[in-house]
Amino acid sequence: MIAPQYPAGPFVPDEHSSAQRRQGAIDVLEQAPSALRAAVAGLNDTQLDTRYRNWTVRQIVHHLADSHVNAYVRFKLALTEERPTIKPYDEGRWVALDDSRSGSIAAPLALLEGLHASWVQLLRCLTEEQYARSYFHPEMGEEVPLYRALGSYAWHCRHHTGQILWLRDHHGWRETTTQ
Repeated sequence: MIAPQYPAGPFVPDEHSSAQRRQGAIDVLEQAPSALRAAVAGLNDTQLDTRYRNWTVRQIVHHLADSHVNAYVRFKLALTEERPTIKPYDEGRWVALDDSRSGSIAAPLALLEGLHASWVQLLRCLTEEQYARSYFHPEMGEEVPLYRALGSYAWHCRHHTGQILWLRDHHGWRETTTQ
């Protein structure tokens, strides 16, 4: 069976900012580290090195930490500068580095926990006007308002955790030995 492209459904961008949608996305970000930790709980090295399409479970965990560090910085830049142009990064090259290919997942899991706690704290303090602030993404060629970026990163959490959960279900992996 071929793994689905979008196990949590495709991303649908928020065209309008609403307090209810933002709160739902913040809740996802707040719960994402524990959801990811539960998704990888008990997986052994062979399971962590199993691919979901292009990346292994291990690489997915590292990718989430890499991506969300960049996201947090993008939010801070948009809040402190006028429409900053963000620095894109090559996520494929990042996950090809040795730490992502063969390193422990303990550090990126811990990083996500602290990062998301700080990010959620920031997000809960923002005003409607601040959520309307934006950054320019040169690869996309467009301005990205923070409310839309928030929805994107909440989906990103569900998407990659969903990939790992799909593998667990598909292979019948149950909790075994802890990493």
